[in-house]
Amino acid sequence: MRSEMLRDPVLSRPRPRAVTPYKKSLAEWLYLPLFGGLMVTLRHFVRNLIKGPRYTIEYPEKRRDYSHRFRGHHILTSRPDGSLRCVACFLCATACPADCIKIESGEHPDVNIEKYPVVYEIDMLRCVFCGYCVDACPEEAIIMSNNYDMAYFHRDQSKVGKNDLMKPYTFDPSQLGYRPHYPEEDAQRAKMRREAFNLVQAAREAGATEVAS
Repeated sequence: MRSEMLRDPVLSRPRPRAVTPYKKSLAEWLYLPLFGGLMVTLRHFVRNLIKGPRYTIEYPEKRRDYSHRFRGHHILTSRPDGSLRCVACFLCATACPADCIKIESGEHPDVNIEKYPVVYEIDMLRCVFCGYCVDACPEEAIIMSNNYDMAYFHRDQSKVGKNDLMKPYTFDPSQLGYRPHYPEEDAQRAKMRREAFNLVQAAREAGATEVAS
């Protein structure tokens, strides 16, 4: 091993005894290496100018198509009567590693539903879009969309509440992102989500049947 090191011209060099400053070449003094990077930029510019844009899209007229597993803006799903599916169990807030979800619960007027969120707020500037809240929710009350348009002028706008989390495109399958189930894996579950199967109404009908009997 030692003989191989001695035959290696690099390893056989004596160790430096003093620190010597790096000496720039004439090309480096004239900043000539910068022209190499400028030529790369110029080559891409001319090619895009002649053949059209290849690496960019005409945003916002054209938007990039992301996977249905994309973790974008959060969505709070609702029941057919318009009420939130969220039962304020705090599992999403507990699972959130960024501690960006704020929930204040209240007693629901319907006896079949124990609680509901009086306040449901997400700080988008603190959120890391990990999807842990979606995985933790037992009611599929929170999912994520393909919406990535999130620009704010001041910090208060980044704290979105219930009204901001319930969007018109919520039930458009093309706008849905990361969620517990996916259409190609379970078509029936996707259909039930779009139709928003009402478990509460089923419980009421079962209770009315028992009372009538």
